[in-house]
Amino acid sequence: MKKIVISPDSFKGSLSSIEVANAIEKGIHKVFPNCETVKIPIADGGEGTMETLVNAMNGAKVKVKVHDPLMRPIEVEYGLVNEELTKNGKTAVIEMAIVNGLTLLSKEEQNPSSTTTFGTGEIIKDALKRGCRSFMIAIGGSATNDAGTGMLRALGYRFLDKNRKETDGTGKSLFEICSIDESGVMLELKNAHFTVACDVNNPFSGPNGAAFVFAPQKGADEQMVKELDNGMECFRKLIEKEKGVDLNTMQGAGAAGGLGGGIIAFLNAQLKPGIEMVLEAIDFEKHLQNTDLVITGEGKLDQQTVMGKAGSGILDTANKNNVPVIAIGGCVEDVENLNKRGFVSLFSITPSPMSVEQAMQKENALTNIIQTTEQIMRTIKQFKK
Repeated sequence: MKKIVISPDSFKGSLSSIEVANAIEKGIHKVFPNCETVKIPIADGGEGTMETLVNAMNGAKVKVKVHDPLMRPIEVEYGLVNEELTKNGKTAVIEMAIVNGLTLLSKEEQNPSSTTTFGTGEIIKDALKRGCRSFMIAIGGSATNDAGTGMLRALGYRFLDKNRKETDGTGKSLFEICSIDESGVMLELKNAHFTVACDVNNPFSGPNGAAFVFAPQKGADEQMVKELDNGMECFRKLIEKEKGVDLNTMQGAGAAGGLGGGIIAFLNAQLKPGIEMVLEAIDFEKHLQNTDLVITGEGKLDQQTVMGKAGSGILDTANKNNVPVIAIGGCVEDVENLNKRGFVSLFSITPSPMSVEQAMQKENALTNIIQTTEQIMRTIKQFKK
């Protein structure tokens, strides 16, 4: 083997994508010590996306003091990528879950009626002041249902009630919004370009919209869901009137509690599947030149692997370039269909019966990945003789 591209997702709860890639590389070099290995740790728009893009594009992380979903002070990081590496100037890479995600709240604090995306807007504001005009934003894992009004407030938009009083940018305030004041919007937004990683197709409001589908996962009871959806529908009608955009015709507008819709309507964002955004940003295809094999992987390989997750994007791009793909995972299900989808072969890294807890322990997982990869390489070497 002359060249192998190593491009795994993280094994959630166990290993980061770079840790998985390093272990695969060790397994390869035990058998093919002179093989060129290109490590491209990947993410699909969810957890780890910012880290993946910053590392792949030789960017840097900066710290900023902002506010969490309940407006408590918090210090977070986002990524900066130099303009010569992107098409749209200096680029900010933001993972909204880091600042306004559900994991930041205790079970008792989860309440999509009271949470806000204000902190996400604060990060965008900071990046704009640093000269960024291109933004890549992953919006999975939100704790919010504010339709992006919190984020937009941080950027200078004012959402006013019937008495011309500014509302607070939370889910419960959507029903109160009667007009929009854009006189204080940051001028820097005029030339800004937003690409958003979005892996759901839900509309803004209604039975398949943000509130009914996702709010229960964020702490909403049945009554709150109805109230939130009423607010979303009222705000949708106002947006249609003011912006000429019906967000219920826009796939993904219901993502992240309607943040997807807010960023489409007010910031003219382009929504893309997360893995598509990532692979395009790192120019994955160029790394496949003169490649003999791609090895990918994630914690669980099943039918969802080829439904918009990292594995699907890697597989499609590699197949297009006639490069075979092998996948490894902690658990492997639905092998027949995954083979039909295009994977050459799939391997579970678990060598013997053990509990999930044992299998997910870092040292065990690393050892198992190295050993599994080594055995794959030994098989390949035998048949290349």
